[in-house]
Amino acid sequence: MEKRRSTGETTYRILGIESSCDETAAAVVENGRRILSNVVASQAALHAQYGGVFPEAASRQHLLTFVPVIEQALRDAHVELAEVDAIAVTRGPGLPGSLVVGINVAKGLAMVSGKPLIGVHHLEAHLHSVLLSDAQVQGSEILYPAIGLIVSGGHTELVLISEPLRYQSLGATLDDAAGEAFDKVARLLKLPYPGGPSIQMVSAKGNPEAFSFPRAWLEGTWNFSFSGLKTAVLREVKRLERYGSGMPVEDLAASFQQAVVDVLVGKTLAAAEQFRAKCILIVGGVAANRALREAISLRAPTPVLIPPLYLCTDNAAMIAAAGYFRYRAGQSDGLDMDVLPNWPLAKSLQQF
Repeated sequence: MEKRRSTGETTYRILGIESSCDETAAAVVENGRRILSNVVASQAALHAQYGGVFPEAASRQHLLTFVPVIEQALRDAHVELAEVDAIAVTRGPGLPGSLVVGINVAKGLAMVSGKPLIGVHHLEAHLHSVLLSDAQVQGSEILYPAIGLIVSGGHTELVLISEPLRYQSLGATLDDAAGEAFDKVARLLKLPYPGGPSIQMVSAKGNPEAFSFPRAWLEGTWNFSFSGLKTAVLREVKRLERYGSGMPVEDLAASFQQAVVDVLVGKTLAAAEQFRAKCILIVGGVAANRALREAISLRAPTPVLIPPLYLCTDNAAMIAAAGYFRYRAGQSDGLDMDVLPNWPLAKSLQQF
């Protein structure tokens, strides 16, 4: 196929497919940066009744949703399947059943189209989300070495990015991920799922210093722990219920949120200083949190790259972006590729 030309350079269009958790998504991205389409079908309303993601229901919904989502992504990008150069799909980490659905859909498309298949690491894709641009948003350039903080419902990880496609995991959560802690505390405070947006909303009217919740610094490591913080909120809620003092939900939420933000920002800035990072990336669903975005931007001495809100949560544009750079680096996965639900980011470079 003759490649399209843009300012004298070869143009590649990648179809991205994402199904690591409860979003069914497809997108077409040009040269790893320009979003031509980005379609996301959220299952949030479906899982709200369970207070969290129900894996079996998520897998079934992916099966029902993928065909129309992919068709819409191709229509929005004004391309046919034959006109894309490769198909990138989330290989891991994530929910095994959800990943299997996405991988099999991608394999089917690769088989009928003859296009290369690229397995993408979900967390690496989040890091690439800062590069993406569209009519409203201008993408950023990553300066190396960089420190990346990946914060979502399933992951909290601090990574050193020494050069493109090369990562070193500095530390991760030892228990609850930051987003998971938001969901659990939201349930304690009887706030709607998902917990992140709910806590942010009520925190706007609360006092972040009303309660002195603990910060688990885990000195000497880059790891995180939010289980103790969650337990402290639970104890305070039980104490207030016992004494009938009323439930100051806004203050509890604001104080909890501040404790999470303090640790995330503190550890990220310390790592950036120690490793002499030229920029900081904050990505993942929790990167949409206003308090986190404001705190890191205010305190960081180096440029901070944070994707727009709609690219913080799971989407396929970031999968296509990461897939482009993998494709250009020579990666091509066969139809025997399997899912890797617990795939470490630091090992992703060694998979091809």
